[in-house]
Amino acid sequence: MANKKVARIALIAMLVLAFILGYVSGSLRTPRASAQLPQLPTGGALGTVAQLGSSISEMEQHVSGLQKNLDTLKKIQSALGGK
Repeated sequence: MANKKVARIALIAMLVLAFILGYVSGSLRTPRASAQLPQLPTGGALGTVAQLGSSISEMEQHVSGLQKNLDTLKKIQSALGGK
């Protein structure tokens, strides 16, 4: 009776230890994720959507640049005594 209890505890302890060792070794060898997107095909609907996305991104950059220029011009105008 006592031997069965000790054997069961030993089996559970070995399973838990095996899980912990596997988890630790797996987490140590997992490569970091890369933020680079794969190249999308240039033809078809998927390619068109990809081009639209990049175009929108470029437009946002241009608008941000124009907004900065506008802010600079407003500062100069107020420094010169304008409205």
